[in-house]
Amino acid sequence: MTKLLLAAALLLVASTPFARADQDRASFGGDITVAEGETAGDLACAFCSVHIHGDVKGDVAVLFGSVTVDPTHNISGDVAILGGDLNLAPETEVGGDVAIMAGNANLAPEATIRGDRTVMPGKGWLLVPFAPLLILAGIIWLIVYMVRRNRYRFPAYPNGRGIQGR
Repeated sequence: MTKLLLAAALLLVASTPFARADQDRASFGGDITVAEGETAGDLACAFCSVHIHGDVKGDVAVLFGSVTVDPTHNISGDVAILGGDLNLAPETEVGGDVAIMAGNANLAPEATIRGDRTVMPGKGWLLVPFAPLLILAGIIWLIVYMVRRNRYRFPAYPNGRGIQGR
């Protein structure tokens, strides 16, 4: 379930230019704020945070940012966060599931999550999605190192002697 929500979050973030509805919002690097008395649809945010002072009727997906919900306001859909926190004030509600990887869920005592809650705290989880890239970078570095090592000509010292003083 967590993998499905995180995949959906990454899909929402990757498709930010294709937000279709007037109430849907997507941002890259700039915070999203839902004003008091305003209703928003789906929210997708990468490298920014979401501040909810109104209500959200859709899902919220955040990559490397936090979600903050003011008292007595709700998120009707799911919440997926990679590398950030969920802050719910008193009398707030999330109608769907919550999936947080490399972050925390800071819930007030009266806050409610109706669906499943999966929280993987600790910043070490950020390495999991990027591990294949790190392995690929290591293989490329090894190939470049081996090619350069075999092309390099070591200097010839006079009379066949090595470095003096050893």
